[in-house]
Amino acid sequence: MDAAKPSVLAVGAWLKNAACLWRDGQAHWSPVHGDLGAPGACEALERSVRELLDLAEAQGRPVEAIAHDLHPDFFSTRLAVATAQALGVPAVAVQHHHAHLAAVVAGHGIDGPVVGLALDGVGLGTDGLPWGGELLWLDGGQWARLGHLQPLALPGGDRAAREPWRMAASALHALGRGDEIVSRFGAAVGEAAAAVVHQMLDRGLNCPLSSSAGRWFDAAAGALGLCHHQQDEAQAAIALERAAVRALAADPGLRSPVAAVHHPDGRIDMRPVLGRLFDACDADRAAAVFHLALADALSDALIAAAAARGTRVAVLGGGCFFNSILRGRIRRRLQEAGLHVFEAGVRGCGDAGLAIGQAWVAAQRFGTVPAEHRVQEMPACA
Repeated sequence: MDAAKPSVLAVGAWLKNAACLWRDGQAHWSPVHGDLGAPGACEALERSVRELLDLAEAQGRPVEAIAHDLHPDFFSTRLAVATAQALGVPAVAVQHHHAHLAAVVAGHGIDGPVVGLALDGVGLGTDGLPWGGELLWLDGGQWARLGHLQPLALPGGDRAAREPWRMAASALHALGRGDEIVSRFGAAVGEAAAAVVHQMLDRGLNCPLSSSAGRWFDAAAGALGLCHHQQDEAQAAIALERAAVRALAADPGLRSPVAAVHHPDGRIDMRPVLGRLFDACDADRAAAVFHLALADALSDALIAAAAARGTRVAVLGGGCFFNSILRGRIRRRLQEAGLHVFEAGVRGCGDAGLAIGQAWVAAQRFGTVPAEHRVQEMPACA
């Protein structure tokens, strides 16, 4: 058995879960099970894990490690750890956004260092906070967080992801305009609810910080009144993109009159752009300005990081890249800067294709795990 090319089973994360067996540069996928909040999806994942383990055994290459998300409370994580213990192999925790970009690297067979953007709704970071707007460097099993979107408070935690007006209120508060929250949102959501969110933000109560790109999209949609409550996943972001498409169709040469601020510590601060949205008269045009400013800020940060790290390869992953304006403008800016740009393959840029990235990372790290520790969970890279 070639220890340099281990057989690894990865179990995905929480949303749009799918498992993947990675062996000798080939991926064997389970069906997409759906979100693991549903008991049926959990049962389907268990069946797929058994089937992929059986496949590996039948082909004479038993699984040598099991990869999973960094989040300890996911059903997929608990299943991975239990299965690894039963088999006597390592359970390898892989940070969510690292896995998104590794999925692109694995899918395209890229060798050597890359820099990339991982943009989505949420994934647990190595600091215990929710990430989602990440600029990373990868080289084999090594990786580093080079930058990220300015974190916004999530008033009410997960509830903020379902109610974009809360993210808009958070942005107002971050701009020093918290006193406007009730007057701006009281009529749409109730003055009492708006006042409570204002108080939560003032006191920092149940307001975890997140660098999520998805939450910045929610804040922009809420600021423009395009969506206050989401009934469907990414409803606010889709409404914002549609508004931007209308504006860009009417004015293809539109430019953003305001730019994000790049801080020395790697933060990409969109607050100046959001400030313009609250005072906008034309929602469609303002939505387009947000898209252009965000894409340009992220592109500039990645181009600078590529030069600093000595690589010409850029990778793009995460569910926010379903947005055609963001994806197209970033890809074009990077290519104009002379970078080779790679995106997710046929399984898409979201979590349904995440497991191959988890498996690839685990395979890269496998040779560094002492045999006496191979039944223990490996920590994520810092």
